[in-house]
Amino acid sequence: MKKRNKCTCIPVIPVAVAVLVVILFSSCGLGTNTKTIKRMQALEEGVSSPTTEAELKDAIQKYQARVEDIAQANQQIGIWYKMLGSRYLDNQMYGEALEAFRKATTYYPANQNLYYYVAVCAGYMANQALDYAATGSTAQKFNYLKLAESAYLQALKLDSKYARALYGIGVLYIFELDEPGKAIPYLETLAEIEKKNVDGLFLLANAYYQTYEYERAVEIYDRIIATTTSSEKKAQAEANKRQVLETAYAG
Repeated sequence: MKKRNKCTCIPVIPVAVAVLVVILFSSCGLGTNTKTIKRMQALEEGVSSPTTEAELKDAIQKYQARVEDIAQANQQIGIWYKMLGSRYLDNQMYGEALEAFRKATTYYPANQNLYYYVAVCAGYMANQALDYAATGSTAQKFNYLKLAESAYLQALKLDSKYARALYGIGVLYIFELDEPGKAIPYLETLAEIEKKNVDGLFLLANAYYQTYEYERAVEIYDRIIATTTSSEKKAQAEANKRQVLETAYAG
């Protein structure tokens, strides 16, 4: 009996996959001709050069489905970038997280949460920015802090009552940019919408104290003392209040 020759099977690559490969290579700068992509897309959809009314309607219907597929794919890509950024953030890989969240904003530019995470990552990167060239410059750190500021402001532009961004920009202005006066309106908004947010109240009292509004700082510390159930935080508020009064009387 003769042995049957083994057949070397050549896999058939779907046109859709081929189009995707062409697009990916073109995005890598390999100079793929746009006309080639269009020809492959036309081949996949079975649409070349429609002329009659029926052909035109059929072409529109087919390419409309293509547009919807691309839109859904882009939505999923945006979600994946957000998930990737969250994973990087959990692992304290702040540079990679920042880049992933930045890319996610290109797919979801109206998502305030993404800008909040951009701000958080930028803040971490600012604290890690070292002057390795020993030039005495703090430009890199400052640039990251300003990125954090702009990202918080964008998040608040999209949602003016976004509590985490209100708190975050308060921390940024008070402890990083040394501009406590700018923090006050945001922290006042936070104190209004989250009346029992003790950490936010501590920040607000701090901002009042640093801007010489001692009476208002005392009022906030009294509010904390009356609100908190934490004995530790109550003791801290009482100690801070005494310090504010001593400073006020000394002046």
